[in-house]
Amino acid sequence: MNTITTIMANAAQPPVQQGGGFTAFLPIIIIFAIFYFILIRPQQRKEKERKQQINELRAGAKILFAGGLIGTIAEVKESTFMVEIAPNTIIEIARGAVLRTIKDGEAPSVEAH
Repeated sequence: MNTITTIMANAAQPPVQQGGGFTAFLPIIIIFAIFYFILIRPQQRKEKERKQQINELRAGAKILFAGGLIGTIAEVKESTFMVEIAPNTIIEIARGAVLRTIKDGEAPSVEAH
């Protein structure tokens, strides 16, 4: 009889409200927003600046590219650069291989800026 009374008492109580669908996903949304503003957005901005810098390069600019080579742009083409890496030694490199420009008197380093 005691068991039946307990079951009846539990059935008479209103059900416990569960969180809605939105409140369950709120922590995930907040974490994604934090990642976006701390990691993704600054990286996109930095890549946009790098592409702009590459598009503005002209002949005579000294550059450091991904292979670690340093050279001076001899000719600018649509998708590549002709780069002089030694006297009378000109190679062709892809625009995407350029890491950064080197200013006069600056020590070349691979560290990102």
